[in-house]
Amino acid sequence: MTDALPGEESGTPLGEVLVMGAGTIGCYIGGRLAAAGVPVTFVGRPRVLQKLADHGLSLSDLDGAKHHILPSALRLCEQVPAGARPALVLLCVKSGATAEAAGELAFALPAGTTVVSLQNGISNSAAASQAGPSLNVLPGMVPYNVAEIGEGAFHRGTPGRLAAKDDAALRPWLPVFERAGVPLDLHDDLLPVQWGKLLLNLNNPVNALSGLPLREELMHRGYRQCFAALIDETLGVLGVSGIVPAQVAAVPAQRLSSLLRLPDWLFRIVAARMLRIDAKARSSMADDLALGRRTEIDALSGEVVRLAQEHGLSAPRNARMVALLEAWPNQPERWPARRLQDALGL
Repeated sequence: MTDALPGEESGTPLGEVLVMGAGTIGCYIGGRLAAAGVPVTFVGRPRVLQKLADHGLSLSDLDGAKHHILPSALRLCEQVPAGARPALVLLCVKSGATAEAAGELAFALPAGTTVVSLQNGISNSAAASQAGPSLNVLPGMVPYNVAEIGEGAFHRGTPGRLAAKDDAALRPWLPVFERAGVPLDLHDDLLPVQWGKLLLNLNNPVNALSGLPLREELMHRGYRQCFAALIDETLGVLGVSGIVPAQVAAVPAQRLSSLLRLPDWLFRIVAARMLRIDAKARSSMADDLALGRRTEIDALSGEVVRLAQEHGLSAPRNARMVALLEAWPNQPERWPARRLQDALGL
């Protein structure tokens, strides 16, 4: 592993990138871009920025890549800097902070600034556009898991490629993201991709309540059955809505729930590609629970409940997950698989 300074690697940067929300995703993707020579400004909470100022930014992944950016090379701000003119903004705040962040960006940045929402759920880009109508907000999707594993250290524990809605402003950035090791694919219609990712993210609340690392939780059939039940309910709602989710995982979404229900010994064999997850990986929702923060359950299961209601349906299991995560701070405890199955009526 070598220490990196912006501009060290070959290639001409297209301009500055501003990361709005220096959390796990923002630090990882912004850090990989910075390590590849792109000038990056990180806007975040004082707690995170202080860690970066003290320790620098260390990045690793399941493929063995390692990078470290020295504290002196990091541009860290608690607010969007006055006079900032970034060529690209990566919106990485939690869903509940979307409107506030977009409003700040719209106030500080020139009209037409391109903002890519790299957030969970379906509705964040629309919320950002409403709060910051002068911005060119594009929906995006992050397929992989990133965990904070130390002071200023972030680890990508699962594979995948970023996705965003196709836009002329993003096309010149494709080789930059590729060179940085965070490849980006553009889609004419990102909604099927977003729903394909949301189906996978329905494991986040299961993982958070289990209290287990991601891979270990997926090796328990009881937890997988809970995950599968949430997927099945969501696929039913999507079918009525006329939405066909894109394949984001190693298997199509329609086959995923059957795969999850296999006995443990067979699941290990059949789902070998799906289990390409290292022991450090955990859901960001689990981190939120551990830190006593509000989770993004409303942007996951809540999206399913709202879509169901739009079509005169109900999604009781996803609604139950919303209720369990919102109630957790009042009684923080690990949920055994059988107890969670009972709560979901399985």
